[in-house]
Amino acid sequence: MSFFDDLFKKKEEPIKNKTSSDYKKNVEQVKKILGESSDLSSREFEVGNTGLKGTVIFIEGLVNTDIINQEILRNVMLFSRSVNSKKDLKNELFEVIKNKTVTSAVIVELEDIDKIVGDLMNGIVAIFIEGESKVLMVEAKSWPTRGVGEPSTESIIRGPSDGFVETLRSNTALIRRRIKDPTLRIQAMILGKRSKTDVAVMYIEETVDKRVLKEVKERLDKIDIDAILESGYVEQFIEDSSLSPFPQIQSTQRPDVVAAALYDGRVAIGIDNTPFVLIVPATIVTFLQSPEDYNDRFILTSFLRILRFASFLASIFMPSIYIAITAYHPDMLPADLALYVAGSRMNVPFPPFIEIFIMEITLELLREAGERLPSSVGGIIGIVGGLVLGQAAVEAGIVSPLLVIVVAVTAIASSVMPNYSISVGLRIFRFTVMIFASMLGLYGIVLGAILILTHLCTLDSFGIAYLTPFVSTQGRARDFKDSFIKMPIQSMKKRSAYLQRQDSTKLNIKDGGKYEDK
Repeated sequence: MSFFDDLFKKKEEPIKNKTSSDYKKNVEQVKKILGESSDLSSREFEVGNTGLKGTVIFIEGLVNTDIINQEILRNVMLFSRSVNSKKDLKNELFEVIKNKTVTSAVIVELEDIDKIVGDLMNGIVAIFIEGESKVLMVEAKSWPTRGVGEPSTESIIRGPSDGFVETLRSNTALIRRRIKDPTLRIQAMILGKRSKTDVAVMYIEETVDKRVLKEVKERLDKIDIDAILESGYVEQFIEDSSLSPFPQIQSTQRPDVVAAALYDGRVAIGIDNTPFVLIVPATIVTFLQSPEDYNDRFILTSFLRILRFASFLASIFMPSIYIAITAYHPDMLPADLALYVAGSRMNVPFPPFIEIFIMEITLELLREAGERLPSSVGGIIGIVGGLVLGQAAVEAGIVSPLLVIVVAVTAIASSVMPNYSISVGLRIFRFTVMIFASMLGLYGIVLGAILILTHLCTLDSFGIAYLTPFVSTQGRARDFKDSFIKMPIQSMKKRSAYLQRQDSTKLNIKDGGKYEDK
């Protein structure tokens, strides 16, 4: 079994490229597979006073050379006292080196050349001993990593400031730090025929929905691709509808968000080389909730959630309402306001749709430029560019002053969304509803709203309706306590009802509000 197979107890497969008793042949075969790579290092040595030779092979930059020097080479080269005779040397040398000489915490035996090469690429050191077909694989992982810092895409006011990094084991450690439940399971997979990317499926045994867990594993097993370079690759393969602009899988950089999801019975998927962890299933409510919602009192949180839902609607329909009223239904406005709007558009040469389309596209360009530029100048470019272009467009008579206000408020409403992926979907549907409004006025807005609602009703996330608990029988009344508003935490004694689990109780409280001793 390979290093990772042994560590996570995967099912053993038949060996196709088995090692031979000629250790030099094994070394040459490994070097041939890896080619003339400058970072491939090997060191031949003699085992104590035995006269037997050995070779250690590793990839520079993926291993800790101190471990190789002190715990492997030094111990094995000085080894002589543990063997008393040539008979002992012949029969017990390999076991003595494994059990008494090399002091690494994790060490396994391999007889498969392909798995040896795969483990070398994962920071494992291979020890070849003369006369032995087995190869010792010693863990000595160490590569450049970024320190744990505050997530750049999910800033909050109150809550922990640590975020995931690009190393999978560091990320699972951050989860373990928050979840000390012994039923927390972290199951390993390897995806990508060439990249051999490590993937970890995380869940709590007693709270997870077995149906969702089974579906996650089945979809991951079906992924057949050369390389997995980021969690977005996995997300696109396992999501229910790749044609929808709305995300059906939650991605986060925050360990506290993942921990809360696991406690609730959901499944998390960690991928090596990326700080983003995927969480399934996801509903539209999860994308409109902020991590700090549960750190503040329920009155403040409920107010902010209502504000987010209002911003959700405003970011889609506000430009379309402007188009419909100015082009088709000006009589709906008070007389003074209707006269002001007509006067402000007197010198504008474009119809409302073209007018607002120009401003929206300009805003999207500014947003994209601000994200691609260095952080020190990106924010300045967005603010200054918006002010300068807006003012210049009004003075040039290209757009009306009221339109600039509408576009600005729409942009702010879109930025209120806690999740970036959901805001992108809103921006796409905003243009769709604008087209309907330009053709049919308010009737077009109603038609666009029906189409959006119909689309949302057809979406699922691993068997869970996207609009749960609003339109699904999978949810129950208790799920409304944590949807549009958040009720006091003392009233939320049960976990989400739309997931089937063994343990659905998360809070034991007496009528007086005191915790029961259990």
